[in-house]
Amino acid sequence: MNIAHFLDHSARVGPERPAIYHGPALHSTYAQLRQRVQRLAGHFEALGLTPGERVAVYMKNRPAYVETLLAAWYAGLVVVPINAKLHWCEVDFILDNSGSQLLVSDRAPDLALASAVVLLARETLEGPLGGKPLPAPLTRTSSDPAWIFYTSGTTGRPKGATLSHGNLACMANCYLTNVDQLDPSHILAHFAPLSHGSGIYLVPYLMRGCANLLPLSAGFDEAEFVELLDRYRGLAMFLAPTMIRRLVDHIASGQAELRVEHLQVIVYGGGPMYERDLRDALAIFGPRLVQIYGQGESPMTISVMSRDAHAPYAETAELAIDRQTLVPVGRPHPQVEVAILDEGGAPLADSQEGEICVRGDSVMLGYWDNPEATGEALRGGWLRTGDIGRMEADGTLYLTDRVKDVIISGGTNIYPREVEEVLLQHPAVHEASVVGAPHPEWGEEVVAFVSLHRPLAPGELDQHCLSRMARFKRPKRYEVLEALPKNAYGKIVKTELRQRLAQSQQEDTP
Repeated sequence: MNIAHFLDHSARVGPERPAIYHGPALHSTYAQLRQRVQRLAGHFEALGLTPGERVAVYMKNRPAYVETLLAAWYAGLVVVPINAKLHWCEVDFILDNSGSQLLVSDRAPDLALASAVVLLARETLEGPLGGKPLPAPLTRTSSDPAWIFYTSGTTGRPKGATLSHGNLACMANCYLTNVDQLDPSHILAHFAPLSHGSGIYLVPYLMRGCANLLPLSAGFDEAEFVELLDRYRGLAMFLAPTMIRRLVDHIASGQAELRVEHLQVIVYGGGPMYERDLRDALAIFGPRLVQIYGQGESPMTISVMSRDAHAPYAETAELAIDRQTLVPVGRPHPQVEVAILDEGGAPLADSQEGEICVRGDSVMLGYWDNPEATGEALRGGWLRTGDIGRMEADGTLYLTDRVKDVIISGGTNIYPREVEEVLLQHPAVHEASVVGAPHPEWGEEVVAFVSLHRPLAPGELDQHCLSRMARFKRPKRYEVLEALPKNAYGKIVKTELRQRLAQSQQEDTP
């Protein structure tokens, strides 16, 4: 089934319900949105696009993005969302790799793109459209591609995780069953990029006939968040942990009063949530946080940590000195199977660390036009996530690190996430990221990169770590940066930190 059917269903059931808000104003009802989508889908057909062909979308969060996304599905096309922060050279690679026939953007390209026709949202899509409106979504099967999500490329060229209509329907059902109970009064606010998790979370809200809210800033702004939360009730959103940290700091500074009773839920994921940050967030937002763990290859749908599961972290806003608790990523969704496997694919016992693997209807079809990478990721019927973790007897899942990020020093595995947790317990540490550097005797040594709230005395961080972890785990070097490098999705890019270390080593070599 074509997931664009969800738009038709909601437009029939509640045609006058709000479908899109743009900042403080109503942009369209469900009846108006369906009419707009039908016209745009007809325009795509008039351009010669046929079902299965790819349409890339490269723009900031705006109503035209939602309309384009739905119209592409309506016309049986495959959406290739491109993060609006990427460079045109990166856009060109994705267009070429995906074979996109059309690029819809809110800015003119500054280079010759790979054979794609470019439609500019502000000029073409908001004016008269050619072709006849499509009366109904074109037929697609559950196994037909719907969305190609390109990984952030922190370890090389991005790969296009290809998700089917069935994958996205499974994701939506997981959300409605296990993440949050929706009714039409709820509003999904898109502060995070529509090209990522916020965009596919549109699907369950579409199923329930809820509204979408596009901030006027077309992104994330702390003051705008407070303003919109004051205006709208039942606000829900997907945020990265770094965004939540920014909100907490903004509100704690006394610059804003928060109408937290208007907040329905903050679903967070896409990066590690450290215990300190979680406690601070719960102290402000109360029991309105839900954590999800997923990947582009199994979108938003591996495990979920419910509101109730957050309760122990709200008992006190203060961290105990000897506390190093790793925040779990919840329990697996009942709709998928999750296992901890060793390198050979054999299951490990409860509490043993290994690679987190998942199988089920949420798992991608494969990487677009990349059979080698597909074969590496999908082995023995399982998606090998590349994440290291453990599962307790009660099903609680802990994510300890990425396979590629494990530091092996003196034959012993050291997981950066554990060291980062300890570093962030120091009140002066704002951000922390730990990587391995080559060492002639031990193989690798631990190096910590941090940004600070205030200056630190020499040796203070080292004493902090020595008092909280085994000596062999503690960083052997501390590098202080004004800010840690991040990619377009707000994740710290460890490859840049490793490159910095390699360059430093070359400069020090006589």
